[in-house]
Order: sequence, then C-alpha cells, then structure tokens
Amino acid sequence: MNKKIETAVGNNIRTLRENKNITQEILAAKLQVNGCDITRSAVAKIEVGQRHLYPDEIILIKRILGVTYDEIFDIKGETF
Repeated sequence: MNKKIETAVGNNIRTLRENKNITQEILAAKLQVNGCDITRSAVAKIEVGQRHLYPDEIILIKRILGVTYDEIFDIKGETF
C-alpha cells in the first residue's frame, strides 16, 4: 500500500464529508445500516490514512455522500 495515496484519499473523504455537514459518527452509522461493520474511530483512521479502505466501503461512502469516484480518488498535484 502507498501511504501517500491512502492519506490523500482519506483527506478527500474527510473534505467531502465535511462539505455535506455529516459527522464521522453519522457516516459510520449510515455505513453500519448498509452492512459495513465500522466504527466512528475507523472512519477517523480512514480519513488520516491509518486504515485501509475496502471496496464495499468505498462504494457506500460514494453513495452516502452523493459524490463521484473521481472526487474520492482525486489526487492531482500529489507526488508519489
């Protein structure tokens, strides 16, 4: 895994979540309702690149936040 990519994607998710005025707690609850076994703490770790994202989580985060995959994975300007 590339730590810089994980951190950049996590930062994007945090920004997108905050832009929708959704807390980490609410995002975690919505993920749980949709079948992801995840805690607020895990969401926090994802947002700072300390926890790997699973494909089902990415799909649900996209749907819950109403964003595109391009917005989640936008890493322009980053050097890896």
